Amino acid sequence: MIKHFDRSDRRILKFPAVNPCQGASPATLLVSLTILSRKILDFQSVCFATQKRNCRETIRQISLLHIFFEELCTSEPVLSDSVSLSFSELHLAYQKIWFLLADCSREGARLWMLTKCEFLATQFRVLIRAISTDLDVLPLSLIDVEDEVKEMVELVRRQSRKAKFELDASDRNAKKLVLSILDQFEKGIEPDSGEVKRVLDYLGIRSWTHCNMEIKFLEEEIAFEYSESDEREVPFLSSLVGFLTYCRGVIFEKSDNGNLDETQAEFTSNMEVFTCLNTEDFRCPISLEVMLDPVIVSTGQTYDRSSIQKWLEGGNMLCPKTGEKLMKTDLVPNLILRKLIRNFCAYNGVSLGWLGKQSRDITRTTVPDSQVASESMKFLSMYLTSRLAFGTSEQRNKAAYEIRLLAKSNIFNRSCLINAGAVPCLLNLLCFTGSCTQENAMAALLKLSKYGSGKRLIVEGRGLNSILAVLKHGLTWEARQSAAATIFYLSSVKEYRKLIGETPGAIQGLVDLMKEGTPCGKKNAVVAIFGLLLSPKNHHRVLEAGTVPLLVDILASSEKVELLSDTLAVISLLSENTEGAFAILSATSLSLITGILQSSTSQTAKEHCVATLLALCINGGAEVVGLLAKNQSLMASLFSLLTEGTSNAGKKSRALIKILQSFHETSSSGWILSSAVPCELAIYRR
Repeated sequence: MIKHFDRSDRRILKFPAVNPCQGASPATLLVSLTILSRKILDFQSVCFATQKRNCRETIRQISLLHIFFEELCTSEPVLSDSVSLSFSELHLAYQKIWFLLADCSREGARLWMLTKCEFLATQFRVLIRAISTDLDVLPLSLIDVEDEVKEMVELVRRQSRKAKFELDASDRNAKKLVLSILDQFEKGIEPDSGEVKRVLDYLGIRSWTHCNMEIKFLEEEIAFEYSESDEREVPFLSSLVGFLTYCRGVIFEKSDNGNLDETQAEFTSNMEVFTCLNTEDFRCPISLEVMLDPVIVSTGQTYDRSSIQKWLEGGNMLCPKTGEKLMKTDLVPNLILRKLIRNFCAYNGVSLGWLGKQSRDITRTTVPDSQVASESMKFLSMYLTSRLAFGTSEQRNKAAYEIRLLAKSNIFNRSCLINAGAVPCLLNLLCFTGSCTQENAMAALLKLSKYGSGKRLIVEGRGLNSILAVLKHGLTWEARQSAAATIFYLSSVKEYRKLIGETPGAIQGLVDLMKEGTPCGKKNAVVAIFGLLLSPKNHHRVLEAGTVPLLVDILASSEKVELLSDTLAVISLLSENTEGAFAILSATSLSLITGILQSSTSQTAKEHCVATLLALCINGGAEVVGLLAKNQSLMASLFSLLTEGTSNAGKKSRALIKILQSFHETSSSGWILSSAVPCELAIYRR
């Protein structure tokens, strides 16, 4: 059997070619070689940004041999076993050549290929020499083909032996220019835009989209480096990301403006898809970490490649999740899941490089992996801030969009943008008449509000009223839900919770979004209310706004695990005082909460349910306890939490079990909560 590889099965610049089976006949090898050579010839119409001469010469020589293979297939001669050795070695070399050409022509990897130009030239030379050696042992005298064809094979053999396959001078000079630009960044010198454009033009990176593709590719490479615990290339990769990010914001400020609305529409559509996902499915069952390279084993289960490989190398031949015997050790890439995880991470601003290094110290996430990345980000932040302040309407929108992307990536980007003065400029754009600009500015502020000084600048710059105006009257749903999420982050500061709660219309704006917003908008509004409830003074305001009936409606209709858990968290907080408990009981939600406790698969949701039921018993009195005691299946759910839940869930379950058991031990008519019980249960309140 002969295996053919697809470029998505491997990491770039890795050539996992395999020798054909020893039992493969010459005829089988011939057919496979013909197919491989056709695939290589398909690169004739491909544009190579680098290694142009080497690629063309390699394809030319393969095209001559292709004639030889097709002639053999047509004439169907009897091939001796002595031909197998040469065909087998040629097959191996052909696989590697195909991988090499695929990498040299890969969209999004042009800058990386330029920096590896010496290595690539060497690979071309080695592989063509290998073909020459393979042809040396090919017994042409035993193969019945026309003399002209044999002469052509001899020609290829001689040319492949003499071919130099040296590094092209233009590639060498372009690489030197790239290294020079990186060196300038490292020294804190902003490079000449003309030199930067020369590099981009040489590589054919002529638009914002092309530049962004290069950045995404390099970020994936950084993730691979971290996942394989090999960080040698990380600083240089990070420098290239910094350089291209600078180019994306400065050099291509106008190139793709026409595509911003389209890209923004993609943001909005992705949002609805991602809110329906259960992100627990992204975690490897072995490591419990997000899978960077998910693969499927013979039992159909998916694991992260590095985790399952370590499992297999340890001599384990059972599926870790099902316990079934693994009939084969082949690992099949789960390409759909991998793409979904990466798109989800990109949308939510989670760095793949950060995910790849699970053991990375959190303090290092505040500092780039290279000085080049650090300095280029500072230059870019100043440039974008100046565009926000003094640019045209189009330039302001583009700058806000760029900041929105940059602020997702890491803490350092946020600090640079804040230090450059981006927050006041973005606040000024919230009243902008254009929906696209308002949406980008609000989303950018959301990301910056995650940073400590960002919160302070928003509040001290009197930005709260502007954000609340967007929450209530934003031009798009995404702008409104970004405003709600920003309020949540602002409410993480104790003083700001009180300030937001006292601001007229703030809580009502969140309640209105809960009532009429998108699923993502409802979720953001719910978590923002949760943040405000951490201040006891806001409890009455939240109840007065009619929040409880809406929360109960969400519980009754939502199938989304995360929204359900967030809603239960808010109800749990409200139930901790008498006013909130009676509002919840008045909404006839007791059976609904009990039902979720018994049916939900989410441990978090169950913990919130039992916390709510416990608080309702304390604040609602004997009547509530009596209703719960009638539910005979409730005890089973509570006992399961003792063993399966968190320690906090176990404490609350144990306390509720004591109350219910006490009720059963006495007559329902004469049963009262003893004074000792509330004192004991007060320990378990939030």
